[in-house]
Amino acid sequence: MCSKLHAWGDSLKEAFEQCGMAMFGYMTELDSVEIEDVHEIEATGDDLEGLLYHFLDELLFLFSCEPNIICKKVEIVTFDVDGAEMKIKCKCYGEEFLIGKHPQGTEVKAITYSAMQIIDDADKHEVYVIIDI
Repeated sequence: MCSKLHAWGDSLKEAFEQCGMAMFGYMTELDSVEIEDVHEIEATGDDLEGLLYHFLDELLFLFSCEPNIICKKVEIVTFDVDGAEMKIKCKCYGEEFLIGKHPQGTEVKAITYSAMQIIDDADKHEVYVIIDI
């Protein structure tokens, strides 16, 4: 089964952050998450689609490994999309996912390139991503 994430912001960086938060919102109710830890991730890509894919994949990996980290806030601190290799450095604020404390939402199994769209115009910054659930 698949579902679509749609996120937007005042900049492409903010749209990427909001897409990460939308993915975590599938996994649990974000109001139940407290900020107890900060984790850092990095992602690279040869183009914007690859960068978005690897960014979301790193966030999913953070949740999938022990301890399972669920994020309440995602803050991209480096958003370099001008070089040959595009790069994101991100701080992820949240805590370990615990059944009983956090309502179990839909499991996200994978990020896909299928029908991925990135709109980065002067007045419009949106991303669309299909996830396997």
